[in-house]
Amino acid sequence: MKLQNRTFIITGATSGMGRAMALEFSREGAKLILSGRNEEAAEELLSLLQTEAYFLAGDVSDPGYNQRLVELALEKFGQLDGLLTNAGMLGLGSITDLPLETWTQTFNVNLTSVFHLLKASLPHLQKSPNASVVINSSIAAFKSFPNHPAYCASKAGLVALAKQAAVDYAPHVRINCICPGPVDTPFIHASAVAFPDPAKAVENAGRNTLVQRLGEPEDIAKLALFLASDDASWITGSVYTIDGGIMARG
Repeated sequence: MKLQNRTFIITGATSGMGRAMALEFSREGAKLILSGRNEEAAEELLSLLQTEAYFLAGDVSDPGYNQRLVELALEKFGQLDGLLTNAGMLGLGSITDLPLETWTQTFNVNLTSVFHLLKASLPHLQKSPNASVVINSSIAAFKSFPNHPAYCASKAGLVALAKQAAVDYAPHVRINCICPGPVDTPFIHASAVAFPDPAKAVENAGRNTLVQRLGEPEDIAKLALFLASDDASWITGSVYTIDGGIMARG
C-alpha cells in the first residue's frame, strides 16, 4: 500500500471530497485524524475506514483547534506525515451586498485555517521522511463566478500560500495545491444558488466540461493520493487543475 504507516490530518473530512480522500487514503494504509463539524457523518465514515482513525469535531478557523488536531495525531500515532485541507465555505454575495463579517469568516475558514494548521504541523512534518501537504483550492482561484468574491479571492490565496510554503519548507516537506472544477457534492448545489436558475447552473457546469460530466469526489481523491504518495516525490510547489477540461476553454 502506498501510504502504509503514514499519518494524515484531513480537514473537511465528513462530506464531499474530504470524505472521499479519507476512504481512498485508508485503503492505501494511512492512519487518519479527521476534522469536521458533523459528528453523525463522522461516525458513519469511521465505520467504513480500513485503518485506524479518529475524529475531532471543531472549527478550523480556531488556532487552538488546529493545534489539538496535531496533538491528537502525535498522541495516537506518534508522528505526522501529511495534511489534506478541504474545509471551506462560500460566503455568497456581491461586494456591495456582502457583510464584512461574511468576508472575514470566509477567509478565516478557507485560507487562514490552512495557515493555522500549517503553523501547528510543520515542525512535526519536517521530522517525517515522506512529508506531503495537499491543499484543496478551486478553479475559482483563476475563473470568476458571479457573487463569489470572498470565495474566489480566498481560493486564490490558497494557491499563493501553497507555492510560497513549498519554497520555505523544501526539501523536507512537499506542498502542492489542487484546483477542482465542478464536482458532484452538496457544495456545488449551494454555490449554484448564486445563479438565476440553480438547477440549470449545475446541469450546465457538467455539460461545459470537455468530458461532459461533473467530477466525482473520488476523482479528486485519486489526484490527492498521487500527490501525497512517493509517486510524486519530485513534485512540490505545483498547482493542478482537475476540472474535466473547463479551464482549457479559457
